[in-house]
Amino acid sequence: MEVSIAQGKAEFSNLIRMLESKREESITITRYGKPVAQITVPQPAPVSKRIGALKNHPYQPLTQEEFDKNNEKIAKLLIEGE
Repeated sequence: MEVSIAQGKAEFSNLIRMLESKREESITITRYGKPVAQITVPQPAPVSKRIGALKNHPYQPLTQEEFDKNNEKIAKLLIEGE
């Protein structure tokens, strides 16, 4: 679906609803008939695109004891700012 900038501005909420309800896969915004932007529903990032030290490691739940292991040290850092 293509809409002009003026039409997109006037009908923004309706356009978003169309995307949410999957009536449209994407909406192209045009200026003087030429595409300048596209609105799509965000897709979850694939695991390979995630950042962080644990991106390639499966989730391993912690026991309550493991979770609480450093609570005192963290509290001390937050309070005393060491």
